[in-house]
Amino acid sequence: MDENKQIQLLINHINKVVPLDKYGEQKLSSILVFKDLNKKEFLIEPGETANTMNFIVQGSMRSYYLDENAQEHTLQLGIEEWWINDLYSYLSRKASRMYVQALEKTLIIQLPRIELEKLYIEVPQVSNFFRIKIQSAYVAIQERVIDSMSDDAYIRYNDFRKSYRNIEQRVPQYIIASYLGVTPEFLSYLRKKHS
Repeated sequence: MDENKQIQLLINHINKVVPLDKYGEQKLSSILVFKDLNKKEFLIEPGETANTMNFIVQGSMRSYYLDENAQEHTLQLGIEEWWINDLYSYLSRKASRMYVQALEKTLIIQLPRIELEKLYIEVPQVSNFFRIKIQSAYVAIQERVIDSMSDDAYIRYNDFRKSYRNIEQRVPQYIIASYLGVTPEFLSYLRKKHS
C-alpha cells in the first residue's frame, strides 16, 4: 500500500470521529512517520519511553508485560485501523514496563509526540480526536479490570469473541489465553465448551 493510501486510511479513520478540513489533513500528513515491522519485532520494550501514537495500517500487534515469574500478560491487541501504545509511558513520560510487538508483518503510521503536541494547537480537531480516543481507552481498561475481577472465564471468553471477532483467527491461542488471564489449556476447554 503506497503512502498516499495509508494517509487516506488514517484521515478517513479520524473523520469518523471528528471532521478534518484540508488544512488539518495537510498539517497531519506533514508529521507522519511510516514504519514496517516484521513478525515478532518490538516497537517498544521495557526501559524505553513511548514517544509516538501508533496507528495500525496492516497487520496485528499486542502489548504485554512479564511478571516476576516471566509469565506474559497481554494487555492490548490491535489490528488494522486500531491504535496501539504504552499509554502510561506516553502520557507519564516514564520508562515503559511493557513490550509492544508485531504479531504479523505489520505496517504502522506513527505520530511523533512533539509534532503531535504542536498539531493539537494548530488543528484543534486532532486534539479532540485524541481526547476522545484516550477517554475511550480509559473506559475500556476500567471495564476490563472490573470484568476480570467479577466475570468467570467463560463469560470473558464470550465477550472477547463478540468484541474481537476479527482477531481470534489471527492471534496465537496462547496470546488470547494471556489476554483472558487463563492458561492455554483452559482456553482450549472454553473453546470446546463454546462449540
